[in-house]
Amino acid sequence: MRLSILPIQIVLLSALSILTATAEEIASISGLNSLPEVEFSRLSQRDPNPLGEKAFAVHPEQWKHGETDHFIYHFVHSYVATPVSVEAEFHYRVVAKELERDQPPGDVKSHIYIFESPEQWQQFQAFGKLEPWTGGIQSQGSLFIQRNPKYKFSGNLLGHEIVHLIVHRFYSDGIPCWLNEGLAQYISKTAYASYQRARGYISKPHSEAIAMEDLIALPTLTAITFPPTDRVTTFYDESERLVRFLVSTDKPSFLALLDALGRHQPFETALPRAYAGKFPDPSVLEQKFREYAAKDFGTTLQQADDG
Repeated sequence: MRLSILPIQIVLLSALSILTATAEEIASISGLNSLPEVEFSRLSQRDPNPLGEKAFAVHPEQWKHGETDHFIYHFVHSYVATPVSVEAEFHYRVVAKELERDQPPGDVKSHIYIFESPEQWQQFQAFGKLEPWTGGIQSQGSLFIQRNPKYKFSGNLLGHEIVHLIVHRFYSDGIPCWLNEGLAQYISKTAYASYQRARGYISKPHSEAIAMEDLIALPTLTAITFPPTDRVTTFYDESERLVRFLVSTDKPSFLALLDALGRHQPFETALPRAYAGKFPDPSVLEQKFREYAAKDFGTTLQQADDG
């Protein structure tokens, strides 16, 4: 079963309304259709991820299922899954447009598991042998999240994880950690700003400045394979800024670099090939990027990005 594609304006306005509402408020939003339930046996695809079985083991009688064009959802209440489905489909289109990619042939839909209570999430953590501090996990192209219907949700956190799911489908062999996290931050912040503008707010993506003395050296940043616990905030902020800088410098070159790194070419050789004449080696990029990364992201930098 597939849902028809809504016009982008309706998707934006619907997403805005439900992303800032509680579950009770969601049910009363006019003109928004709930995510239809689909019998498990009639879902178009199964999730090969073994963590999916661990999720279903938590109160197996509670799970319902739904499906949209690019995702499959497992949930307890449709009014909780509906805003997730709207945001997921919106981000798919944002990512595809940003990366200038068509849907891959034989594309496999991403599965999203939505837990509503902290207690059930804790049971899943125990069944899946997850770290107790995890509030959500993306694994093998599937997303497991907690979404308490008593709370309002806003910001780009869910969007960040959904971008990861989509990038995984375009680059199934993986991309470097800094690029994966930086791209998820960059695109999800851009998408959230679009949500805000659709409501009439003046909003642009916010990017955190990093003091020069706090910057992670570029050779170190590009070699990191997992976000460092001791400098995790700097790692995410700097990765996002580096992606933003590379995109604003030359978008076609960035896409060429992304494809090269998706084929596991070394950064040191892929960079000068993609940015011929601009960054003959990583040291030139680092010199120019350091100034950009340390700038306060006020009017000057926003105007530079707009231009």
